[in-house]
Amino acid sequence: MMQPILWLILAAIHAMPALAFFRPATLTSLYRLQPDNPLFLLMHHRAGLFVAVFAACIWAAFIPEGRKLAVLVVGISMVSFLALYWQAGSPPALRKIANVDLAGLPVLAGVAWLAFRQ
Repeated sequence: MMQPILWLILAAIHAMPALAFFRPATLTSLYRLQPDNPLFLLMHHRAGLFVAVFAACIWAAFIPEGRKLAVLVVGISMVSFLALYWQAGSPPALRKIANVDLAGLPVLAGVAWLAFRQ
């Protein structure tokens, strides 16, 4: 019963950025990007990728066979952002996002251990 809860926590972490795919105005509130900025389109596309990460978390919550792949998908997303964030000098504008991902790492480690523990 613990695994579905952990996966739903990871899904919740990725819900807001995924929502931006369906509500592009969210990109302005999350990232302070205006629609006329050329990066807006790129971030909108990125939100679509977060829909995939969110879906992988939901899938893994209920379909055990998908958990190993979901660990990789979510892990690549979270760890790569944190690595890039630190390489970029930890920009203050992205600190909240980094903190949320950082807080999610123990949850990710838990589901990874449970998925690969055989």
